[in-house]
Amino acid sequence: MSTRTSAHPYLAALAALLLPIGMLVALAAPAHAAPTATATFVKTSDWGTGFQGQWTVKNTGTATLSSWTVEWDFPAGTTVGSYWDALVTNSGGHYTAKNREYNGTIAPGASVSFGFVAAGDAAPAGCKLNGGSCDGAPPGGDNPPSAPGTPEATTVTDTSIGLKWAAATDDKGVKNYDVYRGTAKVATVAKLAWTDSGLTAGTAYTYTVVARDTADQTGPASPPLTVRTTGGGGDPQPGTGYARVGYFVQWGIYGRGYTVKSLDTTGAARRLTHLNYAFSNIDPVNLTCLNGVTKATSPNPQDPSQGDGAGDSWADYEKGFAAGESVDGVGDTWDQPLAGNFNQLKKLKAKYPSLKINMSIGGWTYSKYFSDVAKTDASRQKFVKSCIDMYIKGNLPVTNGRGGQGSAAGIFDGFDIDWEWPGSEGHAGNHVSKDDKANNTLLFAEFRRQLDALSATTGKKYLLTAFTPADPAKIDAGWDITTKDGTPSVFDSMDFANVQGYDFHGSGSDNSWEPNRTGHQGNLYTDPNDPYTTKFSVESTVRTYLDAGVAPRQVVLGLAFYGRGWQQVADGGAHGAWQTAGGAAPGQFPEEAGTRGYDNLLASVPNLTVYHDEKAVATYGYTGAGGQWWTFDDAWSIGKKTAWLKGKGLGGVMIWEMSGDTGTLMTAVDDGLR
Repeated sequence: MSTRTSAHPYLAALAALLLPIGMLVALAAPAHAAPTATATFVKTSDWGTGFQGQWTVKNTGTATLSSWTVEWDFPAGTTVGSYWDALVTNSGGHYTAKNREYNGTIAPGASVSFGFVAAGDAAPAGCKLNGGSCDGAPPGGDNPPSAPGTPEATTVTDTSIGLKWAAATDDKGVKNYDVYRGTAKVATVAKLAWTDSGLTAGTAYTYTVVARDTADQTGPASPPLTVRTTGGGGDPQPGTGYARVGYFVQWGIYGRGYTVKSLDTTGAARRLTHLNYAFSNIDPVNLTCLNGVTKATSPNPQDPSQGDGAGDSWADYEKGFAAGESVDGVGDTWDQPLAGNFNQLKKLKAKYPSLKINMSIGGWTYSKYFSDVAKTDASRQKFVKSCIDMYIKGNLPVTNGRGGQGSAAGIFDGFDIDWEWPGSEGHAGNHVSKDDKANNTLLFAEFRRQLDALSATTGKKYLLTAFTPADPAKIDAGWDITTKDGTPSVFDSMDFANVQGYDFHGSGSDNSWEPNRTGHQGNLYTDPNDPYTTKFSVESTVRTYLDAGVAPRQVVLGLAFYGRGWQQVADGGAHGAWQTAGGAAPGQFPEEAGTRGYDNLLASVPNLTVYHDEKAVATYGYTGAGGQWWTFDDAWSIGKKTAWLKGKGLGGVMIWEMSGDTGTLMTAVDDGLR
């Protein structure tokens, strides 16, 4: 059996969120108007009926600014709802934002930002900063525009590259943008996107973008983007050609002590291209995406209702992180609408703008109701709409003073569908139907349809990926992967699949899987000593997808940043490989026997000798006859696998999951994909 056990463990005791009965905010009197500071506005996301906006106040003078007040006007029909990092009041359509007690002082050259969510679509007008002009220019002056945001590749083919970028700002208005390929100007466009065509396959191109204002002044160039067209047989450029997808587990902030900040401090965030947040559950009654609840799963992994109604909105967006736990070193306040992991993800994206973040739906424990939501056209439409509303538009349920309309807008770039498994058994109690395979394809098509419809209004490309199985029987039962015969394939709707490259063998925490025999969990090639009927390997799994016609670039190979282990293992002359065992070895946590994160495994299992099987390309460790035997990936096997996948032209690697490594394995991934 090929499964991935990603069951939601016990939720830690949740500390009470203590709200002060009253809070006195001392606001200094506004400084006298002077052309020594600027206030600029940008819409950070827009969903048609509303938007999220951000003001940035910058001290352009030589003396410290001790306080600030920004004023602007909105016409009837546009109103501010929730806001953060400023105290916002209004009189009719006139809005006034004053600094909070923690961000009023701005040193020369420094800046602070505050934001809000608004209903309507009008841009602010009549801006004043501390009673004076918001552009900071002397009377009659005109400053050049700022640099646009770093370009991003939206589509890449053999002969074309689609680009998009964040808007520049200007005191009089931006007229258009010049796009440069290398040193040559190749386009002037008014929009925030452009497609370069007629290119050469397998060739790297570097792009920058320059803004021009209404007075025809040009500003500084954006940071560069280098991207390689597909085809041509050449290796893609580091950081652009291969996906590096990591799963961040919601519950990692508890016993594992692995926070969003850990992604930054370990160096993982700068090496990843995609981050999948695991997991969103499915509402068992409404058959919609579920959040806004703090309910633990049952501790019994065989309970058929283990995940019903479970969730952890406390971890997702309620928990306040102190300054030392925060990505940007700024602690959460009691009154901000978004906190928890989601707010930290928002800060991580601000630090790493090219990082894409997907909400992963399902997983081992939360897949029970996928068959129901995929069953009819109406149920698919309802489910997809609910997920987009909640995670793309950011309309989180209000709970404990957090959440609200648009509170999480701009964090998630798409979805990762983790249905384990359509058409075949998964977690105990999962709903399974003979129609799951066809309905799975239709569910992906509905996600693609609604996401593309949203793209038409926002100009942003939304991602759709999936976690797909290694087991040939599970592929056949639930996944239409054949693209050669012209019939609809699930791959027609998704950007790529994170293909299971691990959990080929293991012993679960309740000894219900394979407790009595050891086996490699992620061997690259078939091991001739494998005694099982289905002889799993990475190579045979990937071949199944490629032989069906799936494009190699749509196959992203899964790697394990953890090990699976057995105890009371006989030697048998093979250092414990494929030998009899007495059940799961003690795990990193009492409720997770048989599983340890990579770093914990090497540090906590005494007398472990590491072996490398050169023929099967598999790493394992053994403590000796009658002891423990562990199977895992290390830098050696990752180096072998990345070299192999590059030769096959695959799309990159996926990691389950990031908390197991403090840098060794992620460095190996990065080095291997260069």
